[in-house]
Amino acid sequence: MGFRILTLNNISAKGLERLPRERYEVASEIANPDAILVRSADMHSMEIPRSVRAVGRAGAGINNIPVARLSQRGIPVFTAPGANANAVKELVLAGLLLAARHICESWQFVRGLSGDSEALEAAVEQGKKRFVGHELPGRTLGVVGLGAIGVEVANAAHLLGMHVLGYDPQITVQRAWQLSSGVEQALSLDDLFARSDVVTVHVPLTDTTRALVNAQRIRLMHDGASLLNFARAAIVNEADVLAALDSGKLGAYVCDFPTPQCKDHAGVIALPHLGASTSEAEDNSAMMVADTLRDYLEHGNIRHSVNFPETALPRVPATARIAIANSNVPNMVGQISTCLAEAGLNIADLLNKSKGEVAYTLIDIDGQVPAGLIERIGAIDGVLCARAV
Repeated sequence: MGFRILTLNNISAKGLERLPRERYEVASEIANPDAILVRSADMHSMEIPRSVRAVGRAGAGINNIPVARLSQRGIPVFTAPGANANAVKELVLAGLLLAARHICESWQFVRGLSGDSEALEAAVEQGKKRFVGHELPGRTLGVVGLGAIGVEVANAAHLLGMHVLGYDPQITVQRAWQLSSGVEQALSLDDLFARSDVVTVHVPLTDTTRALVNAQRIRLMHDGASLLNFARAAIVNEADVLAALDSGKLGAYVCDFPTPQCKDHAGVIALPHLGASTSEAEDNSAMMVADTLRDYLEHGNIRHSVNFPETALPRVPATARIAIANSNVPNMVGQISTCLAEAGLNIADLLNKSKGEVAYTLIDIDGQVPAGLIERIGAIDGVLCARAV
């Protein structure tokens, strides 16, 4: 059995190599695809074929994907969390140094000089005192969000000699194990802002994180502090940041999201969304999402999905597997089990997980999947989709 993959953008060749040609047909124009691979293409107005079973985003953001609509059809959306972590970490460290040493301002100053060598040397010596900066060791960095990127930033800053505070009430066990023991836990967001010389944010944009950095929290920071935002633009209240720069409360704002209001401000270093713009990050993201997509199509396992629960079940020898997505309501597993019992089938293994309004079940049955069984399961009220894997 082969699979057909529709690509909506150019996907890294290293990622596509993870999909064996003998089992996968991959093209930018393909009929009845089993899955879609996408980077930045906007899918909101797209009519998604009924054949599609999964969508893979070669990156972390999902603003271009109609996740809610896909969830209603029982289609998981896979991303590549952490695949670009090193790329973003390196840019955050660059941002730290750009702000600390006034590198952009001093570069612009030198570009504006003219005259012969003697005049240039005199102007440099006279002007450099305007760009006195500070060193990183001993300064306090507050890291908001300790996911894949936040942990790498915190660990790297600690190795540079900074005192690092971290805050993430939802940190996973995996990330906690990766975090350096030298990183101190902040008691709250306000505690972190009040003790930091620099704050960097690494959280997704949600209703609770929108305008997380605002005038109230900026007032808690040390005078002349720096703020770094390589996460999402709306996590920071831009008007409050610009006002704090004008008053001198903030010394610098380094971000990856230029706007007409901030791009020419003297206290802002705005970069053109470079966070994940490395060839390595593109390769890593494509390889990661190709692997998770393949595991889902071939085995029904779900990892790194934004709308479905993590569900991975080892295959039982001499069994057939059924994968079922359904609304997260009572008695779904009971109805599915009854359907299998009526077909005279024995369940060798079963795993059921839920996430929000969606539940997902993997069932290994002895023998083969009889004709008509998938259709009968699919007809149960609340089942979004069912397939034999």
